[in-house]
Amino acid sequence: MDTKKTDLSLPDSKKTYITTADGDVKVGMRRLDLQNGEHITLYDTTGAYTDPDIDTSNGLPKLKERWNNARMNSSEGFHTQLWYAKRGIITPEMRYVAIRENQGAEGENLITPEMVCEDIAKGHAVLPSNRCHPECEPMIIGSRYLVKINANIGNSALGSDTDKEVEKALWAIKWGADTVMDLSTGKNIHATREAILRATPVPIGTVPLYQALEKAGGKVENLTWELFYDTLVEQCEQGVDYFTIHAGLLREHIEAATRRTTGIVSRGGSIMAKWMSLNNCENFAYTHFEEICELMRRYDVAFSLGDGLRPGSLADANDAAQFGELDTLGRLQQIALANDVQTIIEGPGHVPMQMIKENMTRQIESCHGAPFYTLGPLVSDIGAGYDHITSAIGGAMIAWMGTSMLCYVTCKEHLSLPDQNDVREGVVTFKLAAHAADIAKGHPAAMARDNAMSKARYQFRWRDQFNLSLDPEKAREYHSEMIKNTGHDNEFCAMCGPDFCAMRITKSIKNE
Repeated sequence: MDTKKTDLSLPDSKKTYITTADGDVKVGMRRLDLQNGEHITLYDTTGAYTDPDIDTSNGLPKLKERWNNARMNSSEGFHTQLWYAKRGIITPEMRYVAIRENQGAEGENLITPEMVCEDIAKGHAVLPSNRCHPECEPMIIGSRYLVKINANIGNSALGSDTDKEVEKALWAIKWGADTVMDLSTGKNIHATREAILRATPVPIGTVPLYQALEKAGGKVENLTWELFYDTLVEQCEQGVDYFTIHAGLLREHIEAATRRTTGIVSRGGSIMAKWMSLNNCENFAYTHFEEICELMRRYDVAFSLGDGLRPGSLADANDAAQFGELDTLGRLQQIALANDVQTIIEGPGHVPMQMIKENMTRQIESCHGAPFYTLGPLVSDIGAGYDHITSAIGGAMIAWMGTSMLCYVTCKEHLSLPDQNDVREGVVTFKLAAHAADIAKGHPAAMARDNAMSKARYQFRWRDQFNLSLDPEKAREYHSEMIKNTGHDNEFCAMCGPDFCAMRITKSIKNE
């Protein structure tokens, strides 16, 4: 696929770089030039695609390759970011993410490389960094940092193909997806994942159990530990940055899950529960967990310990099955930490608003402050067709309380595979939820864009209003519909008109 055909640019902005004094770290950002002569620097997930001086038609630049090669050729060999952090060694990746998080801001209370190193060492943040995905630009996931969002893509037996999935991944990145999970379950899983990895500058996650089941002919009874492990090796070598592995779902949890209104709604969780029932033995991902750690440590692949028992309805929220698994995940996180493997903890699911806080509190206690990665949570079960909204409400709340990454939900959740427009709307909706949480928790760079937007509105700088929004194209389109009969932008609110525009009236008072 020629990725040059996928336009990842946004209006009136250009690629800019912030470089460390020694020139070793060069961080790509997006610079937006404003009509009043000012500019604002924004976090940019699109990587080299938006730099017109870099040809990406034959693949992305391998940003991390020289850092990885230096480690591989050193006397101590390659180690994970967690290994270095435990020893107080600040890596180029840590310096990179500190610059990236600050978005060009100056002053006090900024993110420093020392903070990044300390949080990774404690297991409070992860920097996904498979050495076989050198195209990936360093980013960090943790409660101290900008709330990140993940976009799920992937083919199925019912639709999509490799080119469409690559295009969908790039489309999600254009609108701000910080990571992408390839959840393919149909044909050509390996080829689809390879194409996505080579074309994307963000960390890529997978659920390896899906491909293992495909190798088993789609029959759970044919799954084996050996088949699963071989799949892990294959995906490590390709460059997958983090694995969702449902190692915390144990036999003792299944009975509680069967009493639920909606049972087990996680695909990986249901597969693993059925395998345990058929074989009358414990979860192989749990019993072989340290072997998995040893493999992932060699590549610096991070765990995203899966919530196989997340609630799929409000009636099942915060039940014994969900919290029983969460406690197990906390124990596994400590094992991974001891083995120098970075770890994220996955969370719900469907949870009513008044029960969201308990999820965050329990996760911090049970999982020792490891980054929390949640699907929403969806605060209502009746949002079919609008579940990007029901989930963004819960996502904004739980991110404010400390969740580090949100998994986006599209309007077609529960209904169908999303198309490009659905991906765009889902990503933008969740970027808004994440940004609202960043403001609420006081991230040092969060308010700059909002303040710039407020000034642009009061000064009727329409072009700046469009470009400062999360979806400039849609903002410009909606405004154009309103003013198409006048032929130009006026210095009054397009909704209120010249005589009833509150800001125009306020300006007249000041002038008088």
